[in-house]
Amino acid sequence: MANHKSAAKRAKQSEKKRAHNRSKSSAVKTAIKAIRQLIDSDKMDEAKKILPAIQSKIAKLAKTNIIKKKTASRKISRIAAKVTTKK
Repeated sequence: MANHKSAAKRAKQSEKKRAHNRSKSSAVKTAIKAIRQLIDSDKMDEAKKILPAIQSKIAKLAKTNIIKKKTASRKISRIAAKVTTKK
């Protein structure tokens, strides 16, 4: 446990931030799973409709440093490639 008042406050802030970051990244993971299911079940029209929203969510995670920029870029690229190339 923290020995100083400021350290206790910092620990509290860190825990709050961690919970927020986990919830945001979990929401994106769920969205990615949803679009993958659409791709697997050949519902490409629906996948193309939700693709921009998912790309935006991933980019926002990178912008706020919840995930790294190159990781976000890779995820966006791979999802977009699956949506556009599968027939």
